[in-house]
Amino acid sequence: MTTHPATLGRFFEDYVVGDVYQHPMGRTITDTDNAWITCLTMNTNQNHFNEHLARTNPITDGKVIVNSGLTIALVLGLSVIDMSQNAVANLQFTGVKLQHPVYVGDTIYAESICTDLRRSKSRPYAGIVSMVTRGINQDGEVVVAWNRSVMVATRESGIGQNYFPEVKAPSLTEVVAAQTEDARS
Repeated sequence: MTTHPATLGRFFEDYVVGDVYQHPMGRTITDTDNAWITCLTMNTNQNHFNEHLARTNPITDGKVIVNSGLTIALVLGLSVIDMSQNAVANLQFTGVKLQHPVYVGDTIYAESICTDLRRSKSRPYAGIVSMVTRGINQDGEVVVAWNRSVMVATRESGIGQNYFPEVKAPSLTEVVAAQTEDARS
């Protein structure tokens, strides 16, 4: 039997310039998500939470619009599993473009392309991964896009690896063997 250690995401040497990552999860935005982040961040623009006032907004066809901070945070989060799960630092976000409105009930997906790789000159245990990431709604409309660079650990660094605790009980293999033996008795 093989034990698969608790590892998630990619390390610096796993990236290839030009590779596109269609991030595996999508997320439907709820009214609660939008109201919560708007209140939490002290955003007082009522277009995010007042349906009566939002009806007068010609840009949104009278609908409540999702807080753009939520849209950005959600797309960033959707990209982590592929692009920065093993990052030790975010280095740069540039060129953020909000390209299409997002409304409650929209489902957001994300994809990224690796645009550059280089070993860190000051941190030998890491490299710099640059990418373009964009968020897409259920209709295929790009809602947001940006350029991003992160410092990602190398596999040889050991960072983000071997953190699973040593279990002080019998191994799962021993537990199953004992259960099987008990069932036979």
